[in-house]
Amino acid sequence: MDRLTRFDPFGDLDEMFRGLMLRPVRVDTPTHHIRVDVSERDNAYTVQAELPGVKKGDIHVDVDGNLVSISAQTRHQKEEKENGRVIRCERSSGSMSRTFTLPHEVDQAGAKAHYSDGVLELILPKKAQSRPSSVAIQ
Repeated sequence: MDRLTRFDPFGDLDEMFRGLMLRPVRVDTPTHHIRVDVSERDNAYTVQAELPGVKKGDIHVDVDGNLVSISAQTRHQKEEKENGRVIRCERSSGSMSRTFTLPHEVDQAGAKAHYSDGVLELILPKKAQSRPSSVAIQ
């Protein structure tokens, strides 16, 4: 009882699958993940989202209060011809999305978006905070 060991529930997966002559498969799809950088200034947020290979018309941005959602459809088609005959034709499609919350609400009327070279840039102005005011008693 003088030795403690850390329990790793996934540590023995290789051993479990060794008897079946299989190895566990981990699927990682980095192409379906939107990487986002958010910076804050005094009056606005700047969001830069990487969307390589996506057409401008396939991007959709929603802003609701301080919740920002970015979604995109991806479509790829590759066709190989040899002597005018199609030898191979591959198609793939998918979607990706990212939703995050900002610390302050966004003024939706002043929001701007620009897409160039696979990078979507959003300028999201902060909504003016209501300041406490005195009410005169009559």
